[in-house]
Amino acid sequence: MTESFKVAGHIFNLTLPDGCPWREMLSQYDGFSVPRCDAPAFSLSLTDELSEAPAEKVYDAPTEDGQTVIRLWRTNGGGWYFEMSPDARVKTVAVLLANEDFTEGRLYMIAHSARAAVFAINNSLMLLFAFRTAGMLTLEMHASVIKKDGRAYLFLAKSGTGKSTHSSLWLKNVPGSELLNDDNPIVRINPDSGEVRVYGSPWSGKTPCYKNDDALAGAFVQIRRSPENKITRLSLFEAYVMLYSSVSGLKTDSSMADGLHASLEKVAVNSPCYVLDCRPDDEAAIVCSSEVLNPKD
Repeated sequence: MTESFKVAGHIFNLTLPDGCPWREMLSQYDGFSVPRCDAPAFSLSLTDELSEAPAEKVYDAPTEDGQTVIRLWRTNGGGWYFEMSPDARVKTVAVLLANEDFTEGRLYMIAHSARAAVFAINNSLMLLFAFRTAGMLTLEMHASVIKKDGRAYLFLAKSGTGKSTHSSLWLKNVPGSELLNDDNPIVRINPDSGEVRVYGSPWSGKTPCYKNDDALAGAFVQIRRSPENKITRLSLFEAYVMLYSSVSGLKTDSSMADGLHASLEKVAVNSPCYVLDCRPDDEAAIVCSSEVLNPKD
């Protein structure tokens, strides 16, 4: 059975065997369902065999217990070979084989538990989406997003620094706030106007927030822990560096890096960016919202 889904205007297909028990555990995609598309941006299906082998290692970053593990190789045929695990303490549960331009992915399951399968399908779709759309003025960000008055405010930081905490403080202290996404929003730039728009996605980390909704970007804010609450507007160069650290993509691949650069440059030019040095308290949300909701320039 093949289903089509649209996220941030990009359509992709997922093919699972009829009656697959894993499908009912992927309900976060239901709100993004669209009629069957025969020309999607990319497609993912399951496979029973590993027809390609890893050759040149491209990415294998150190991870700690509890962190997702992704390893990436080039294949001799010019495609891509991903190994993935939900935790550094767990052996590889699946392999994703992708063609050179990431238009087709085939997922080979090593572990066949429902939990492993759902993890592997979700991560495969996220990877294919990020890599395939990198040259389409589209960015998959690592951020928590609040929507207020038709605009989206993205909070960026390293895992565990307090993105979700800051969003929760906005929900508590800033009337009219709502959570748009808590981990993997999509940012897309209009090629003609330069307008930056933020979209919800079927991927939201540990918080189940899967909204098929969007809003104009209001601001991008880096969260840094500090004993005082202070917000500072960033220069264009500082904004680019901040955004670069929070975007998903294969930055060592020249073609993909060029696409990411073009998008990041437009976001930095067209959207205000800040750094918020803060405590995890109510005042932090008040200080932040007072500035980004009413920018001085």
